Amino acid sequence: MSKRQEDERNIATLDSRFSQTLRNVQGLLKGRSMPGKILLSRRSDPPDNTSSPKYKRSFSQNDAGTSDHTSGDVEEEFQSKSKSISVANVSKLKISTSFGESPPEEIRKSTMGARATDSARVMKFTKVLSGTVVILDRLRELAWSGVPDYMRPKVWRLLLGYAPPNSDRREGVLKRKRLEYLDCISQYYDIPDTERSDDEVNMLRQIAVDCPRTVPDVPFFQQQQVQKSLERILYAWAIRHPASGYVQGINDLVTPFLVVFLSEYVEGGIDNWSMSDLSSDIISNIEADCYWCLSKLLDGMQDHYTFAQPGIQRLVFKLKELVRRIDEPVSRHMEDQGLEFLQFAFRWFNCLLIREIPFHLITRLWDTYLAEGDALPDFLVYIFASFLLTWSDKLQKLDFQELVMFLQHLPTQNWTHQELEMVLSRAFMWHSMFNNSPSHLAS
Repeated sequence: MSKRQEDERNIATLDSRFSQTLRNVQGLLKGRSMPGKILLSRRSDPPDNTSSPKYKRSFSQNDAGTSDHTSGDVEEEFQSKSKSISVANVSKLKISTSFGESPPEEIRKSTMGARATDSARVMKFTKVLSGTVVILDRLRELAWSGVPDYMRPKVWRLLLGYAPPNSDRREGVLKRKRLEYLDCISQYYDIPDTERSDDEVNMLRQIAVDCPRTVPDVPFFQQQQVQKSLERILYAWAIRHPASGYVQGINDLVTPFLVVFLSEYVEGGIDNWSMSDLSSDIISNIEADCYWCLSKLLDGMQDHYTFAQPGIQRLVFKLKELVRRIDEPVSRHMEDQGLEFLQFAFRWFNCLLIREIPFHLITRLWDTYLAEGDALPDFLVYIFASFLLTWSDKLQKLDFQELVMFLQHLPTQNWTHQELEMVLSRAFMWHSMFNNSPSHLAS
């Protein structure tokens, strides 16, 4: 095959994949069901009902609800671009959606992503988790779109590699790891300050200062027992990871784990939770699970928290370049106003959006984070681009001072799963289109 024929075939394949993506997203925004309940896929041909397609992330029509506010503008823009699409044209695609207006009331009533509680999906999770050896790739596919609440502790331990996929080994490994955490606490935490170095004393004091500031709008985290657990977990992690030590922001990253693993022992909503009635053994097990899962998570992004945090700076630069490709007017306006992405996006990468969206949505967001595995750092760029461009139209109307204030206090307090699923859906689509294109961030 000649070079020219090969190039033409590659472009044709890209056109086919891209056109299918456009049809899928139009269906998503209209609430239309798609074959095989898959809306966004990496296949170059439409999914087949009769076979199980191989894909990494999957969505049904329920993953991102139907908002009339967004569908018209997006569909019109899609249609204008769904003719002949070349590689160069794909990189210029812009999707501008805004949640500035409230979605219809019937949508807002949904407080939990429908995908996570769908009975068919629960059965799929049950089948995967009941195997003698859990197939982690299949578990990731399911978890990407949300995990049922009562399954989340087990699923997260498996996704992070803390619990082994072999069920025969799982109980023994968890017992050994929990004892190892207890030994660490006994050796490094339960000692007088006179036995610590000056750096260790200062680090423990900083942790003690930061714990009461952690998720301050959720009363549960203001309980003394909760803050002591956070303190022990963070100090143990910092002592065992001297290359970075404790960095402000890591305290936020413990909170989803604490909530998820505590949910195995308490009932009701988080507003009614208390750790004071739990035995010391249970509290120790919860802390150990948090410690090891935090360690596994941060193992994949070590340079995010070492000196000068170069990993975060690198991802902020990628975010800036991606936004420039997706929404050039927003990028140009922010540049004209002198706003640097580091001024707002550094905190996003440092705390993984925990300070930006309502806490009740965090565990659903983290289902996707953990399903990404080693690819998470790069995929964060697409999630954060989608998050930022939720307010594309609004951002272009603000001057420098207004931009700073707006981005520091984003209007997400009334967000539901509807808005979060839309952010994740856009991120998935942009990643599918741009990530494998070697020139998608080129000038």
